[in-house]
Amino acid sequence: MARVVVTRPRGRETALVRALEARGHEVSHVPLVAIEPVGEGAIDVSGYDWVVVTSVTGACELRRRMIGRPKRVAAIGQATADAFGEVDVIPAVSTQEGLLAELPLPAGRVLFAAAEGARSLLPETLAAEVVVLYRTLELHPETPIEGDLVVLASPSAARALVRAAPQLPAVSIGPETTAAARAAGIEVRAEATTHDLEGLVAAVDSALPAHPLDSGEGRT
Repeated sequence: MARVVVTRPRGRETALVRALEARGHEVSHVPLVAIEPVGEGAIDVSGYDWVVVTSVTGACELRRRMIGRPKRVAAIGQATADAFGEVDVIPAVSTQEGLLAELPLPAGRVLFAAAEGARSLLPETLAAEVVVLYRTLELHPETPIEGDLVVLASPSAARALVRAAPQLPAVSIGPETTAAARAAGIEVRAEATTHDLEGLVAAVDSALPAHPLDSGEGRT
């Protein structure tokens, strides 16, 4: 059994905590980021050839505010696609580069729905219109973070961790989070191969020594 720290925003941690506890870990939730919606007005998507969503939060916010239907939707990551609903393209590599490699070109009129400060590679490459749906706020825990491994699901969480507990190793949800963590000096032991709950749980398993649930020891 290992002590695993989940850092997802409050209200977004439950499924991951339960999945890790089911694997036999002692799990604590220390949110390192919070989500703040940006804007409340309706977003008309009916005039776009493609709408691109890059995160679960962005997908949920767009569904909450959108009117009309886009011709096609692309989502980075299966979890993002599941949060939005029916989508047309989910790239095999959960990055903007991965999506650009799979989108048919010319893409036509594109709406890029994302967080404040999101990478600009895709919208600049496709000359897409950008709608900012939310911002991520980095938090500062009041008590020390203790554990054997920290789960990071965003670059913002990585930046917050380096101020709170830079000595703790981590697993990462994807390339951008890994890059941010390593740039801050955090040891990343594993990166999720899929940008979702199952990918994070598998990354935790690969980053830790085998425990009784894996080896069969302690079972009756």
